[in-house]
Amino acid sequence: MIVLTLKLSAVLVLASVTDRLAEFATNVVGDLGLPGIFLLMTPESAGIPIPSEATMLFAGFNVSKGEYSLVAAVLVGTVANLVGSLIAYAIGYYGRDELLVKHGKFFHVSPSHLAWGDRWFAKYGDVAVFFSRMLPVIRTFISFPAGAARMPLGRFSVLTFLGALPWNFGLVLAGKVAKDNWTDIKAQLHYVDYTVVGLVIVGFLYLVVRWRRNRSDSGGDAGGPSDPVAVDLAG
Repeated sequence: MIVLTLKLSAVLVLASVTDRLAEFATNVVGDLGLPGIFLLMTPESAGIPIPSEATMLFAGFNVSKGEYSLVAAVLVGTVANLVGSLIAYAIGYYGRDELLVKHGKFFHVSPSHLAWGDRWFAKYGDVAVFFSRMLPVIRTFISFPAGAARMPLGRFSVLTFLGALPWNFGLVLAGKVAKDNWTDIKAQLHYVDYTVVGLVIVGFLYLVVRWRRNRSDSGGDAGGPSDPVAVDLAG
């Protein structure tokens, strides 16, 4: 009962914070127009939790009033996503040596983890970067591991732009079609955010449990087959 109460409280606090950020986003877009979209969507893709749903849905509402075109709103939001993602990519790229290599023990990251990340991104990075741009929450943070894994910058940029395009188009179109009812759609998107966060937590717990089982079965030898990340996705 206590755990359930704490979880409910956390959700309510998150909802309160999200609502205030959403109100801030709509005010900025309302006051500044297209430059406001760019100013909000850039930090959103750099890891700052400004809800893109509120920004682009309200942009769609403004499109319905004829303040600017749907194409302009989508392109500005998508270019801003690319700029913000490049900032996050650079943090991951240069932070790898400064933090993960030099101080990896502090973050529980070993050289084998970094090597695994490089191999994983070499194999699945294109799919991960492209499709994550259409997922709430995850879309904001995928650039950091992509930079840390040294994903080629050109490919990262193209996939980021192409992946962000349908997300922004869908939100602007929804806001345009909804017109005065855009706030109702925005409110429902909170549940999508919570669902994605819940799935990420469940997936993380699954990997932890699987790692512990494999570590127990193999005797937990460091650097061997029981390496946490290597075992997690080995098969």
